[in-house]
Amino acid sequence: MMNAHSTAALLDPREQHYRIPGQQGLSLFLRYMAPAPEAKRDAGVVLYVHGGTFPSALSIAHRLDGQSWRDALCAAGFHVWGLDFHGFGRLSDPYPEMLSPAKDAPPLGRVGEACSQLEQAVRFIRAHHGGPRVSIVAHSWGTMVTGLFAGRHPELMDRLVFFGPIAPRPPSGKAVQLPAWRLISLQDQWDRFTGPVPKGTANVLSHRHFDTWGEAYLNCDPESRNRSPAAVLVPSGAFQDIYDAWTGVLPYDPALIRAPVAIVRGEWDDMCNDGDAGWLFNALTAASVRRDVKIGRATHLMHLESARFALYRETEAFLTGGDIAELDT
Repeated sequence: MMNAHSTAALLDPREQHYRIPGQQGLSLFLRYMAPAPEAKRDAGVVLYVHGGTFPSALSIAHRLDGQSWRDALCAAGFHVWGLDFHGFGRLSDPYPEMLSPAKDAPPLGRVGEACSQLEQAVRFIRAHHGGPRVSIVAHSWGTMVTGLFAGRHPELMDRLVFFGPIAPRPPSGKAVQLPAWRLISLQDQWDRFTGPVPKGTANVLSHRHFDTWGEAYLNCDPESRNRSPAAVLVPSGAFQDIYDAWTGVLPYDPALIRAPVAIVRGEWDDMCNDGDAGWLFNALTAASVRRDVKIGRATHLMHLESARFALYRETEAFLTGGDIAELDT
């Protein structure tokens, strides 16, 4: 069945799950973990916004050698939330159109729809904690969703980390028009991890880690192993938004974002190269603080790679703040 599970397995004994209203009468899934008991302070509230192929359980909450990005943030004193958009991971309800042939509907889960889902999540999280502003860590396509939301609701934002953000590029070919959904196999994912790494260079993701992650990836879609090859069904809206951005159409205006923003990307990130990051940095004209951090030996998926600890540290340092000195007048 394509319906969201009535219960979801805990990834940690301290994890808490919530369901909130989404779109079209559907429900959205949120996972939450409080700061670690040994944390020395309450550092604030952070929401992770995933990219276009896999949900929070496989990104911020996925443990490699016993530690996840979420664990690192909780240890630093953050309240950490993860949102699964409709159609990703099957814990949030999938779009009903995902049961029909892909050709029968336009791409599902475009930035505008996802922005409404993100607003539902942020308002729920703020109410849960008594009203503080929320910081967001967003990956890839999720940066476009977050960018649109942050421009519309600056009063709700604390700080933003754009990890591997998508930026507009000049048109370089025929425009792409996708169907409602698409299938992504383990081979597709492996190619995404390894493709940008220069030839003759050691992989930045171990086969051992990928095998473990790959099993969890296939498990997030109960029908994945009934397909040949085994593959996960996801909405196509994220890919359509990225392709549109690469023909010059970005679905939000970075100049409307007033919150502090850090751009974090890998040396070998083929979806956020130097030109992309430079364009976005310059376009964030109203952001009160801007950073552009490039991490060596890392790709678009560095949160699962050998450079992940550098990503953890850069994110934690920026979200903690304290990076603007008071000037005498």
